[in-house]
Amino acid sequence: MSHALRHAVNCSILFTELPLLERPAAAREAGFEAVEFWWPFAGAVPSDHDADAFVRAIEDAGVRLIGLNFFAGDMPGGDRGLVSWPKRSEEFRDNVEATIGIGERLGCQAFNALYGNRDDSYPAAEQDDLAVENLVFAARAAARIGATVLVEPVSGAERYPLRTAADVLTVIDRVQAAYGVPNLGLLADLYHLAVNGDDVDRVVAAHTDRIAHVQIADAPGRNEPGTGTLPLDAQLAALESNGYAGWVSLEYKPATTTIDSFGWLPRSRRGL
Repeated sequence: MSHALRHAVNCSILFTELPLLERPAAAREAGFEAVEFWWPFAGAVPSDHDADAFVRAIEDAGVRLIGLNFFAGDMPGGDRGLVSWPKRSEEFRDNVEATIGIGERLGCQAFNALYGNRDDSYPAAEQDDLAVENLVFAARAAARIGATVLVEPVSGAERYPLRTAADVLTVIDRVQAAYGVPNLGLLADLYHLAVNGDDVDRVVAAHTDRIAHVQIADAPGRNEPGTGTLPLDAQLAALESNGYAGWVSLEYKPATTTIDSFGWLPRSRRGL
C-alpha cells in the first residue's frame, strides 16, 4: 500500500467468529490499535450493565474506539437507520443520548447516522424534513464532546435514498444552511460508492475536504482489498495527497477467516 493512512477494524463485520466483547482484544492481538462498531446492542438504549460491559471490553483490550453507529433498527432484517423514519423518531433521539454517552466514556469522535429506508406510508419530503431535524439533534449532542456525525451512502438496500456522495452532501448542506451546525461529514465508504456507480475518483478530487471518515472493501464481493477490482490503493493515496488525515476502517467480509484477511496489510501498518 502506497499511502500512510491509519487503519482501524470494524468489529461488527470482522472477527464475527468471536463473541462481540472478545473482538476488541482480538483486533489488538492482530496489531490494530483502533476499532469501530455498528450499534452493538439489541435495542436503542442498552442497560447500564450492557453499556458498562462494552466500555470495559474496549478499555481492557487497550484499543481506541474511533467510530460508533447510532442504532439503525434491525439491520439483518433490512433496516438501515432511523434518522428519517417518522414512527421511530423518539427512539432515535433516545439512542442519540445513549450513543453519545458511551462515546464520551471512550473518547469516540465519530458517530455514523444511517439515514433510513423510505417508508411508503409517508411523503418522501416529510421523511427528509424529519431527517434534517434529527441530524441537527444528533450533531448538537455530538458537539458537546467535540465529535462529528457521519452520513453515509449505502449500497444493497433498494429503499435507502442516499446512494452517492452528492446525495449525502445535499442533505448535509441542507442541515448546515438551516442550522449552522458544522460537525457533520461524509462517510466515504469506497465500496458502497463504487457499487452504486458513483465516480469515486471524482468524489475524492472534489470533496476530500468534506470527507470525515473512510471505509473500504473490495468489489465484487465486499471482501478484503485484493480480492476484487477496485483501485483502493490509488484512491487512498489520492485522499492522503488531498489532505485527508483521518482513519481508514476495514469494513469488509473476510473471504476466509478474519486473521487470514489481513495478509494484504503488513503488521507495521496496523498501528497508530
